[in-house]
Amino acid sequence: MAVARKVATVFGGSGFIGRYVVKRLAADGYTVRVAARRTDRALFLKPMGGVGQIVLLHAPITDEASVTRAIDGASIVVNLVGILAERRRGDFTRIHVEDATRVARLAAAAGVERLVHFSAIGADPGSASAYGASKGRAEVSVRAVFPRATILRPSIVFGPEDSFFNRFATMAQMLPFMPVISGTTKFQPVYVGDVADAVMAVLAQPGAAGSTYELGGPQVMSMREILVWILRETEYARRLVGVPMGLARLQAFFLERLPGRLLTRDQLTMLARDNLAAPDVPGLAALDIVPTPIDLVVPAYLRRFRAGGGRRHIAGEPA
Repeated sequence: MAVARKVATVFGGSGFIGRYVVKRLAADGYTVRVAARRTDRALFLKPMGGVGQIVLLHAPITDEASVTRAIDGASIVVNLVGILAERRRGDFTRIHVEDATRVARLAAAAGVERLVHFSAIGADPGSASAYGASKGRAEVSVRAVFPRATILRPSIVFGPEDSFFNRFATMAQMLPFMPVISGTTKFQPVYVGDVADAVMAVLAQPGAAGSTYELGGPQVMSMREILVWILRETEYARRLVGVPMGLARLQAFFLERLPGRLLTRDQLTMLARDNLAAPDVPGLAALDIVPTPIDLVVPAYLRRFRAGGGRRHIAGEPA
């Protein structure tokens, strides 16, 4: 008797967190459909599974018919699609709320067993930040159409491909000083591998359906402490220079108009509040996951930012 194959559809599977989720789903025996707008940018995922196990589908999340086809027959749907800055006004609403609701609604209509929706710590419909408010509205909307959705809210996520530690290490390498904005704001960096493990853990626990988890690492660090740590690991002696919020907002006014959106005024609003997992919301411990400290992972990929790429000449060896 043939055994029914397990099928999971992942939206945002080629992104930073997505690649780790895809790899774990494949290792657990799932046929993984990676729904993407640009399948050519997801080709690197193919070797993460056996022949034919990672299926790349052209399925823009904005297209109802494509999303329907991507979900059809899947028992698991994971939605990781999100942005940190808007390219056009209203992108937060379109991507975080409307697109996420479309995935949840179509997943419910298709009889999908489990939906994992990625949100963020600080998600709140009443947030002063457009990002945080859109994430909060998305949670409400997703739960309205798929009540048993599991919502994951990670803090700042770190790993070799991250845009947090790598960005500040690049700044340490290029700038004669390190600008500090909201230096007292606290973060709880969480390892991308632990976040992917959390996805698998909630899928294995029927009681996790309909629940919300906030994912934070074992260390609480202020922005200033994080920058000091990065300077130590990259071996750059840079002076920390505090940037007043008024000046930061003026800079962001111009920077958010440039490609790449290096800094936006909305991001400054988010920086004004701590990014910590709430003690009354279940997290990694509730999923039996021991959080990974940054010292075990980050130094290995920041080493390349050191002078000479982190390679030291040992006396007696040829240069």
